Amino acid sequence: MEKTNQKILLITPPMTQLNTPYPATAYLTGFLRQEQYSVTQRDLAIDLFLSLLTKQGLDQIYTTIEDNFADFEDDELPEAIYHFLAHYPDYQKCIEATVSFLQGRNPSLAHRIVSRSFLPEGPQFESLYQMEEMSADVLRQAFGDLGIQDKARYLGTLFIDDISAVIKQGVDPNFEITRYGEQLASSNPSFDDLYQQLQQPYLYTDEIILSLVKTYLSEENPSIIGITVPFPGNMLGALKIALCCKKINPGLKIILGGGFINTELRSLKDPRIFEFIDFITVDDGERPLLTLLEYLSHKRPIEDLLRTYYLKNHQVIFNTNSALHDIPHKNTGTPCYAGLSLDKYLSLCEMLNPMHRIWSDGRWNKLTLAHGCYWSQCSFCDISLSYIGQYDDAGAETIINRIETLIKETGETGFHFVDEAAPPKVLFAMAKKLIERNIIVSWWGNIRFEKTFTAEKCQLLADSGCIAISGGLEVASDRLLKLMKKGVTVEQVAKVTKNFANSGILVHAYLMYGFPTQTEQETIDSLERVRQLMLNGCFQSAYWHRFAATIHSPIGMHPEQYNIELIPNKNVLFAENDIDYHDPANTDHEMLGLGLKKALYNYMHGMGFDYPMSFWFDSPIPEPTISATFIEQAIS
Repeated sequence: MEKTNQKILLITPPMTQLNTPYPATAYLTGFLRQEQYSVTQRDLAIDLFLSLLTKQGLDQIYTTIEDNFADFEDDELPEAIYHFLAHYPDYQKCIEATVSFLQGRNPSLAHRIVSRSFLPEGPQFESLYQMEEMSADVLRQAFGDLGIQDKARYLGTLFIDDISAVIKQGVDPNFEITRYGEQLASSNPSFDDLYQQLQQPYLYTDEIILSLVKTYLSEENPSIIGITVPFPGNMLGALKIALCCKKINPGLKIILGGGFINTELRSLKDPRIFEFIDFITVDDGERPLLTLLEYLSHKRPIEDLLRTYYLKNHQVIFNTNSALHDIPHKNTGTPCYAGLSLDKYLSLCEMLNPMHRIWSDGRWNKLTLAHGCYWSQCSFCDISLSYIGQYDDAGAETIINRIETLIKETGETGFHFVDEAAPPKVLFAMAKKLIERNIIVSWWGNIRFEKTFTAEKCQLLADSGCIAISGGLEVASDRLLKLMKKGVTVEQVAKVTKNFANSGILVHAYLMYGFPTQTEQETIDSLERVRQLMLNGCFQSAYWHRFAATIHSPIGMHPEQYNIELIPNKNVLFAENDIDYHDPANTDHEMLGLGLKKALYNYMHGMGFDYPMSFWFDSPIPEPTISATFIEQAIS
């Protein structure tokens, strides 16, 4: 029996992944239904994108661009806009068929797409032409003669990227495939930019958002709206949704939560955000939501709310209740996808690299093996926040039960474990149970490159359905790995990743450059180690991140231990996370970063391993000081 007659609608704002739902609303839907609340959910991100990618949507985009660029000469138009206008009949003709193909329907269209005469090939295809200059037939190398479906998905993704560039440059400057107005929110101490954006005249994308919100409210008739804000690139979309909800029904109660809120709005003081919403919760959402629902049902005073912001007498109030405790991970329930049309999502192939594409290709049921990180020591990580610092695993038996429940609900047997770092003990126990019960799944997730991942253990994980893993090699320098308390060495990472690769498991490495006191020589040596690791098949995919100091990490809290001096953020009324600092090393990380990414991009496509290191950089660099056989010796 439902606890109240109130109905809750949870919404994911633009933009997130296009291939699978972001899991936050599914987690909360499963939990709240377990607690006997009436709740459903919608993913406005995918609904907005699909509304744009129709013949009618393209017609409106075309009309908008003609109006916005009426005074421009052809040679003044952005390249993506010029190509779109010049080939508009071709875009219009193939848009809906291509979207249907990327949704897993109409597979025979692949033959027309790979002919290279069906899709209008705009600026996004230039990267493919550049690769073909280095390698005569890069598509044949990547997909062979028979990989027609995958090849077509890759070309179709480039086509979607072209249209996204057109929307951003010609319709809505905040629009991108996986983010929306990110620069307005990320570590922005002032709410001014977002507030001013919300006062602007409606764009075509705003009209779609309003129409979708009207439909959701008509279908579900909720009294409470919960909006998740996982990333900075969701904040503008979340507030636009809230604005629409209040315009349609001023009595709706609107709650914000999610990863961006938890990380960056912990010093919120600006009352203007409460012109759009009513409550903001931080950290795990289950218990704060329960207390809010009890308050809104007149069963709890507002002073009893847990980790919740609200407005009182024009002042921002943050209330918490030390007598209340979070829900143990084993009791949070199984995610529920009711209300989400899983056949809407697009399987994209953003890169030829087989490991890198997993993030955007295929629909994955998302689960968390444990709350927080069992290691929780890395100096660059926000370990002072509870979503990382408070470790609590659910146990293998609970995870297996959730896997079976999700397979029955969704019909999907692919799982992405979205832990900060999946605990090896739980992984091994889960793997054994999957094999014992003959549960056929494919799964992947994030780990630490622990010594415990021996060849035998990696084979166990592969036998249970593990297809890929990702983990942090970070700076690929033993001195810096020790300084950041990573708990691994480059040699250890080489052995562990090779164990995974030998078991048929794809490996992605997170890389970092610009760590405090990192020198130019250390950066070049790190790239040489990465080159050797990829050359020796230890991992197939990687990504370089520029280091950023954050206020919740050990570096942000104890900068003197890392020989840097922070430049404090001033007048923080809204978001705060990244913080600037002075580094005595004075290394040109901007120049190095461009070369690192250029080299890695080629390595991931199997090219450039024999090029001298200086080839990738625009300025002179030192030669590597690493033995050319360092990784080969480590794994032998």
